[in-house]
Amino acid sequence: MSFELPELDRKATQTAVEAELEKYRLYKYLIFEEREASVTASSEERFHGPTNMTSDQTGSIAIYNADQQKYRRDYCKRVEWAVRRLPNMERFLIEERYMSEDAEYLSDYNVYCFKFQPPISEKKYSKIRWKAFYKIALNLNLAITKK
Repeated sequence: MSFELPELDRKATQTAVEAELEKYRLYKYLIFEEREASVTASSEERFHGPTNMTSDQTGSIAIYNADQQKYRRDYCKRVEWAVRRLPNMERFLIEERYMSEDAEYLSDYNVYCFKFQPPISEKKYSKIRWKAFYKIALNLNLAITKK
């Protein structure tokens, strides 16, 4: 019995994983702006339509606020779970380069020269990063296979 892992399109998969990690940072570090109900009367002329439709602005806003916060929490937990399952070096690389609060301002060079102790080479960094992206893509169902 043999099992083969799929061959992934490196660039497309890397782009997809980086986009998900950027979305993670936005959800994790930016404050969720709750919607509020409008209580000011409008001066616009309104023509009545069918009267069998009811609208509950406050209820739909409350549902949106609760659902969005839960979605963000669940999304962050899911990404953190996928990263937590990685081996130590891969997890360290992903957390330092892509999941930290100031990740947008860090370069790959900064991570492999100054964050790793002892520093590692650029080739080794690229290998570790690709292995981590491969595993994350499979865990988060982001894998884009070659045709």
